[in-house]
Amino acid sequence: MDRAVDPEEKHTEAMGKRMKKLGRATMSAVVLAAVVTPISVEAQFGAHLDVVGNQVLVGEPGRVLSPGVIYLYEKQGGTWMESGRLSASDGEVGDQFGAFFEAEGNHLLVATTNGIYAFERSGSGWTEAGKVEAADVVEGDGFGQAMAVRGNVALVGAPGQGDGQGAVYVFRYTGNGWGQVGAKLTTDEAGTNFGASVAFDGENVVVGAPMANSRVGAAHAYRYTESGLQPAGDLEVQGLSGRTQFGQGVYVGEGWAIVQAPFANQATGAVYAFAQNDDGEWEPAGQLAAFDGGPRTIFGAAFATTDDALMVGAPGADGFSGATYVFHLEGEAITGVTKVSAGEEFSGRTQAGSTLAADGTVAAVGVLGADYGAGSVMILEDGPSGWASTAIVASEPEGFDPVTGEEVGCSEGDAAGWDCSEVDLVSFLPVSALAGPGGGRGIRTNDNWGWQDPQTGRQYALVGMTDRASFVDMTDPLNPRVVGVLPMPEGANGSAWRDIKTYQNHAFIVSDGAGQHGMQVFDLTRLRNATGAPQVFDADAHYTEIASAHNIVINEESGFAFSVGSSSGGTTCGGGLHIIDIRDPKNPTFAGCFSDPQTGRASTGYTHDAQCVTYRGPDSEHAGQEICFGANETALSIADVTDKENTVALSRATYPSVGYSHQGWLSEDQQWFFMNDELDELNDLVARTRTLIWDVSDLDDPQLVAEHLGEEESSDHNLYVVGNLMYQSNYQSGLRILDIEDPANPVEVAYFDTVPYGDNSAGFGGSWSNYPFFESGLVIVTSGNEGLFLVRPTIRRTVFE
Repeated sequence: MDRAVDPEEKHTEAMGKRMKKLGRATMSAVVLAAVVTPISVEAQFGAHLDVVGNQVLVGEPGRVLSPGVIYLYEKQGGTWMESGRLSASDGEVGDQFGAFFEAEGNHLLVATTNGIYAFERSGSGWTEAGKVEAADVVEGDGFGQAMAVRGNVALVGAPGQGDGQGAVYVFRYTGNGWGQVGAKLTTDEAGTNFGASVAFDGENVVVGAPMANSRVGAAHAYRYTESGLQPAGDLEVQGLSGRTQFGQGVYVGEGWAIVQAPFANQATGAVYAFAQNDDGEWEPAGQLAAFDGGPRTIFGAAFATTDDALMVGAPGADGFSGATYVFHLEGEAITGVTKVSAGEEFSGRTQAGSTLAADGTVAAVGVLGADYGAGSVMILEDGPSGWASTAIVASEPEGFDPVTGEEVGCSEGDAAGWDCSEVDLVSFLPVSALAGPGGGRGIRTNDNWGWQDPQTGRQYALVGMTDRASFVDMTDPLNPRVVGVLPMPEGANGSAWRDIKTYQNHAFIVSDGAGQHGMQVFDLTRLRNATGAPQVFDADAHYTEIASAHNIVINEESGFAFSVGSSSGGTTCGGGLHIIDIRDPKNPTFAGCFSDPQTGRASTGYTHDAQCVTYRGPDSEHAGQEICFGANETALSIADVTDKENTVALSRATYPSVGYSHQGWLSEDQQWFFMNDELDELNDLVARTRTLIWDVSDLDDPQLVAEHLGEEESSDHNLYVVGNLMYQSNYQSGLRILDIEDPANPVEVAYFDTVPYGDNSAGFGGSWSNYPFFESGLVIVTSGNEGLFLVRPTIRRTVFE
């Protein structure tokens, strides 16, 4: 935790008076209803906060196995303890309960995908007491994404209404529930997100429209009357430009207003104050900024006040570690500013200050990047030494129970709760079991690979996770056992991406977006001695000619590895093929580069994934050469990399409706290349999962012969081919198995849906990858939030006959 008084603070006495009066006006702890942070959708615990007296309310809207929750925390015996939980009486998974709420006095309004639930306070508890409803609200309006309550009046924003035109509704509580008052307030300008933030002090209203004026943003003032909201001018700052998003958050109280602009000045961020003159007009009254801020500080992402402090969240501060700036008010002046950082309990890009709430001597700070995006909350208290963190609260992670000891057949489309067809569930290990020693909240699975010990015959699943690789002995497939984990290298950071391949009984591991990760080399024969509790291993070698890399590709015949998507350090090769000689596995050496600048989004030849083989296909001109087939974001790229110092681009080919050329695999006769596009479904370029089928019998002129559309809308990820079967991991719809006996006309013949909740729409989450190459016919499948599945297809096979 850092504390500092800015010696360069230039606030005038008048600015101090303004802030002091603002402080007095916020004893009710009005919390902003709209906060923008750069955190991923995984950030949930602490996504929204409120403080009412000595009770802290923390939202966790994105639970995947149960409906969203608001946790209640109170200090008991000097320790902050969970004192209760709230959820909707008819809540359901995905309802986003806890994403947006507003507590004031005895009222609590909680917006969900099913409408706004009203709660009433009884002692320290809350009781559900109906809903707040508007007749013309439809899905996508964002009804309740901003709310402000004062007394028995509530203002509710719907920023998505009318394709982003937005609206604000007024409701009044009569003792028998909440009823709409008058017509909704809206604007004539589309795409402004009017109502993304709203503030109300009982008389004055301020409404933010952060997307107005090409995202410069705007804030509009109104006067509340019994007959509705009357315009009272705009709150304006001269010179704003770019995607400032002025109006992302707003506050108003006793003739003073605050407007947040977290993306002003290259996302340095700012908070603007306004005063209301005797004529009721709003005039600029000063600006606050982080004394040590710079681009991407995002000062103003969150805001809260007490009677003697003004708090501003800056989740981008200190390299996205995040901080809260507390401006101290005494008499009629700002006496200094304290910077409360994330603290030693957190590390990495934790983004403290993403959300914020305060009342009296208690404040809550959302640390949404903590635990790899699971989120935590710091509770601050104002004591003799000033504001300091006195507690950190977090939820227990969700998870499934293991399925072991007995194979579960797919019967009537179900295997232990997972949808299936012609695929039995042999066993399942949840994420919590895979993480092993030192594993915690927020860890997910990603890629996987397999290895069979040539000496013992034991089979292992090699599972990529957020910050480690997990090694699972699956020789007894009914009772798989985690034998150990290999943590990421010191100095690297956790990441959504980790990729593993094998060569000569060694695993080669890379990670994307992981800082100075490099390539780890691990001798898999060490697993022979891992017979007890799971061990924490160290790497046998560490290759640092790359930093982060998206995937590692290995041609086991040649003994060369190909790092693809290399970035943020080392020799990136434009993100193309960074070629590594691994014939001496523990002494990898750089061998060359390949990139085709006519491909890739940035025209650098970036390769997202590839398959590199010693070519034995129908094109006799290239027989025996080392050929790489690359999914290069915008196109298929084929290259001859036999001579590592003189690599040659043979051809490239694009296709209609490119979203993101992601990955692919050859048929066993090397005549066909099946490729997926990760973003075409999500971008509404195709209606269902699409597989691109290339005839590559002429490597110099590949031809797209067909596009296969699957049974579901889900986005595709990794696919592999064994014999006449193609095994696709298609995110939300899990493992899909296709018969490719007729390569141009695949037919889905089996599936195992690894996500037993939600739908199979386009998007991420769910099955990342699979490994179908074990001679036993077992297939391992990883699924992000769920874990590791060992499954057995029961369809008639041509592969192992």
